Amino acid sequence: MKYPGLYNSADVASNEQQATFLRLIRAEYVLLFSASVLSLDLWPSKAYFGVYAAVFLCSMGILIFRSVTKPEQVWYQARALAESVKTLTWRFAMRAQPFDDTRAADARADFRKLMEGILDSNRHLGSALSGTDSASPQTTDEMMSIRDSPLKERKELYLQKRICEQRKWYEKKARSNKRSAKIWMGLGVIAYALGFSFIVVRIADPAIPGWPTEPLIVIAASLIGWTQIKKFNELASAYTLTAHEIGLTADLITDANSDEAFSAAVNEAELAFSREHTQWVARQNN
Repeated sequence: MKYPGLYNSADVASNEQQATFLRLIRAEYVLLFSASVLSLDLWPSKAYFGVYAAVFLCSMGILIFRSVTKPEQVWYQARALAESVKTLTWRFAMRAQPFDDTRAADARADFRKLMEGILDSNRHLGSALSGTDSASPQTTDEMMSIRDSPLKERKELYLQKRICEQRKWYEKKARSNKRSAKIWMGLGVIAYALGFSFIVVRIADPAIPGWPTEPLIVIAASLIGWTQIKKFNELASAYTLTAHEIGLTADLITDANSDEAFSAAVNEAELAFSREHTQWVARQNN
C-alpha cells in the first residue's frame, strides 16, 4: 500500500525523533559513567579535574537540551499521527465506514475532510514534519485502484498486507522485547553482583584499594533506567495479546461475504490496531 504523503512525513519524523531521544539518553549514561570513573581520582591534577568538570558540564547540557526540546514527545505524537493516517487509509481503500460511499468523489471528500481534521490537530508538529515528502499526494493512485477492485480481491489484500503482516510484526516484536528483557535483566544482575562482591571484599579488608564500586553503581542504575525507558516486559505482554486479538479479527475478515459485513470487520480490526497504539502512547508517557 502506498500511503499518503502525510503518513510518510509523520513516520520519518517519528523515527528521527526516537533516534535522537535514545542517542541523548545513551550519551547521558556514557557521561555519567565517565564521571564515576573520574571520581576515583586516578591521576589527580588540574587537567584531570578540568576534564572531570567538563564531563559534568556536558551531561548537564544534554539534560537541559533534552528537557527543552522534548524529542520523546514529538516521537510519540508523530507516531500517533502516522498510525491515524494509516488506519484511515486502509478504511478508505477497503470501502469501510465512513468511506463506504458508492461514488468515489464522495469518499474522497470524506477522506480529505478527516485528513484535514487530523492535520489541524497536529499543527504543533509542523517543524518536525517540514521537508519530508510534503509534495506527495494524500490520496494515492494505489488507494483508488484497490478501492475499485472486487470484494474478493480487497479481502485477500487486507488479510495478507494488513492483518497477516501486522500480526507477524507484533509476534516478532513480542519475542524481541521478551529476549531483550532477559538480556538487560541479566546484565543488571551481573553489575549488582560485582558491586556486592567488591563491597564484601572491602568489609573483609578495608585497606584494600582500587575496588571501583562507584562505576558499577552507575552501570546498574543505567541498566535499570534503560529497561524502564524501553519497557521490554510491558511491551512483550501487550504485543502478544494484540497478536492474538488480530488473529480473532482475521476470522471476521474471512467470514465477511458482503460489502457491509466486510466494512464492519475492517472497522473492528482497525479499532484493535488503534486501541493498542493508544495504550502504547499511554505507556510511553507514564
